[in-house]
Amino acid sequence: MPDCTVVVITYNDAPRLPRAVRSVLCQSLRDLEVVVVDDASTDETPRVVAELMESDPRVRYVRRPANSGGCGAPRNDGLAAAAAPYLMYLDSDDELPRHACKSLLTEIERTGADFVSGQISRLYESSGRLHPYYPTLFARRRVVAGIGEEPELFLDSFSTNKLYDVRFLRDSGLRFPEDIHYEDHPFATELYALARRFAVVPWVVYHWHRARGGTSISLSIKEMDNVRHRVAAARRSDDVLRAHGLAHLLPARRFRFLHQDLRVYLNPLPTRDRVWVKEFAAIVRPYLEEFSPEVFDRIEPMVRVCCHLILDDRIDDLRIAAGSLTGPRAAPRAAVRIDGRTYWGTTVSPGMDITDLRLAELPFSAARLRHEVAEIAQAGDRVRMIVHTYDPFGALPVDWKAFLRAGGKRIPIEPQASGEGGYVSEITFEPKGKCDPRIGFTRLSDGRTTTDRLLVDSAMKPIELPGGTVRAEGYAAYLCVRAKRARRSFARRLGRKALKRLSTPAMKLRVYKALIKVLPPRRDLALFEADVGKGYTGSPRAVYEELRRRDLPIEVVWSVAKGRHNFPSDARLVRRGSWAYIWAMARAGYWVDSHGFPLDYPKPRRTRYLQTWHGQGIKSIGFDAPDLRADFDRPRERWRAAVARWDALVAPSAEFARRFVPSNGYTGKVYRCGTPRCDALMRGEVTDDVRRRLEIPPDRKVLLYAPTYRDRAKGSGRSVRADLALMARELADEWVLVLRTHPVERYRPPEHLRHFVRPAGSYPEINDLMLTSDALLTDYSSVMCDYALTGKPMLFLIDDWDEYRLSERGVYHDLPSIAPGPCVTTTEELIGKLRDLPAVHDSYADRYAAFRELWCAEERGDAAHRIVTDFFTGSER
Repeated sequence: MPDCTVVVITYNDAPRLPRAVRSVLCQSLRDLEVVVVDDASTDETPRVVAELMESDPRVRYVRRPANSGGCGAPRNDGLAAAAAPYLMYLDSDDELPRHACKSLLTEIERTGADFVSGQISRLYESSGRLHPYYPTLFARRRVVAGIGEEPELFLDSFSTNKLYDVRFLRDSGLRFPEDIHYEDHPFATELYALARRFAVVPWVVYHWHRARGGTSISLSIKEMDNVRHRVAAARRSDDVLRAHGLAHLLPARRFRFLHQDLRVYLNPLPTRDRVWVKEFAAIVRPYLEEFSPEVFDRIEPMVRVCCHLILDDRIDDLRIAAGSLTGPRAAPRAAVRIDGRTYWGTTVSPGMDITDLRLAELPFSAARLRHEVAEIAQAGDRVRMIVHTYDPFGALPVDWKAFLRAGGKRIPIEPQASGEGGYVSEITFEPKGKCDPRIGFTRLSDGRTTTDRLLVDSAMKPIELPGGTVRAEGYAAYLCVRAKRARRSFARRLGRKALKRLSTPAMKLRVYKALIKVLPPRRDLALFEADVGKGYTGSPRAVYEELRRRDLPIEVVWSVAKGRHNFPSDARLVRRGSWAYIWAMARAGYWVDSHGFPLDYPKPRRTRYLQTWHGQGIKSIGFDAPDLRADFDRPRERWRAAVARWDALVAPSAEFARRFVPSNGYTGKVYRCGTPRCDALMRGEVTDDVRRRLEIPPDRKVLLYAPTYRDRAKGSGRSVRADLALMARELADEWVLVLRTHPVERYRPPEHLRHFVRPAGSYPEINDLMLTSDALLTDYSSVMCDYALTGKPMLFLIDDWDEYRLSERGVYHDLPSIAPGPCVTTTEELIGKLRDLPAVHDSYADRYAAFRELWCAEERGDAAHRIVTDFFTGSER
């Protein structure tokens, strides 16, 4: 008897069936069988299965005499044929990850559960990317004592991401319905109703392939029968709960229908014609009429609006509202604000309440307008269009000027007031290259600008022009221009290919090493770089400005990763990694940077290298950090050689020197005179009007939130651990949160939080943010050491402290025992501390003083002056 049976159901899918079966046969669990259930295929499936059976005796074949028209009957046949005590289902167009069966088998035997459910991920074949399905459901490993304990798991109504106890299925008589599509839904509902305990694991156990032009039932959403089957499956699921005495769970199961099932049809609804939408609403409406108000209260505002428009049979409004569900999430044509609440359209009713979207409270640069293209036509090589603009939230001031932004061009336009409210514009422009044209309005009082995309009829025929194709894109149907692919001559293609071969990193390094052997460095040339070329900031900036202030005869070249980020207009820039950059590295007599020039590039013999570094704090560093902690020769050897290039190191404090110098194997000169970038903090110099630039109201306090990244989740957004939605609800009347994520992090606050959150991850100078803020919220970031110079309150959200210090980055200090402010583990605690901040800050006065003495004792505000004097002139004062 095998340990596990995997039932692979198939119908006319001979080309993809071997891939699915091989994903089972290659499992790390070897003692298993594959039962291929063929729903009477008319293609080459029998031959393909015969070949699979011949190549591996673990494959068995069950062929149905007639096609069932769905997936229920083949799955039931597979259960009847299973010889193992445990079973999984697999569709022939999908795959199992290599350890799926073994990991789930281990878990079900360990827990004694009736079934185990794991993360399912959509695999988009066009890009190869995996997207987990509702990852929050599978965020932690656990055993659930019945669905009543976690009714939100109704969102997981798949049958394919689970390993089942076969005896449990057979004894309970649990079977798939054979007369409807979406048989998974009533099956999963009854599975949850019958299971006394089940397990959930956080790893991926199923790859759900999504191919272009797919023909699966779940993708046939344009067919009206598909809608009928979906509603029928939902109704039957409701009946299952009632039959098992679980009617109190109906709201949770119906929430799944609104949140997931209905959205499948609402998202593309703007692309459907009016007749389709009318029939769709007629099918769905009777079922929605059975829902209690609490179900609608749980869903997001625009889905709730769509539901009420279905109930009210407002078909035209429904098509407009559905355009706000995807893509640019278009603003409504009109909105009503009464007693602090905002309503979609002109109807004031609970079902039309969109207050939680906070669209009426956005700062002007993020304000939402609606631009509808009423007419569009070709005019020679140009496009002529008439656009209706709506200002539903009254964002436009009295004085403004408008423009069309198409690519890099701004074309002035003159919108005229319309008799129906809003404005009408006649616009003619020549499309060139790839762009999404936007209409923008500039507020004359302060120069702030807001822009929004242009909405078009989804049935618009593409306009082919020499400069590109103008067409509608996305479910919401916004106007876009897509460039035509230019045909390059053979000589040009050959030249580009040759240039590409000559510009490889290996070739550049080879040329660089040859240059430094024959060219002496220029003593009047310095190469500066901050944050790996990301901007004009940090200690390199402070040193550079001191050089300019003293007018020393040194020409400075700045390394830039891309673009011009806040550099002075007269600064000389080179693109990092370019041939000009290689030349500058080879010729510069001085190197100055805050992170590290390319590791494999040796320093020219007579060039002097000043390493300013970019922070200090409690986190492990150098050979103690995770990426170098393991004893892998190559990474450690490369970093050791890179550190050996340094001629001088800026050490902000004795504690920094005590930890950083030995952990990096550095043996050169150390400057113990403070940090150049902190001179501005000591002097309280703000170089920019942060409040104006970030549109912070004058009556709000500023909380600077600066979390550090997590080594195991770089770029995931997981460093933002505070519940920003809860903070917005509780604190938005008093505070604005300025979010400064780490440069390696990727996080974009959702639109409904932009009234409270100001993203500042790319803000050019963090010193300005620190000096403008009223308090700092962080976790383990080195920003805490610089912020101590301000004397302002600090708070620490360290909900993952044990994980961070023991298995993540590692630390040198016990933060809870030295922190100059409260350490909290929940957002609720954090909000409580902020509400009593003055008293809380006073209670940490002694700790704050000790913390400042530990990290900031060397800061006197003249670090840049003293370092320039010694490093560049050699005359220590």
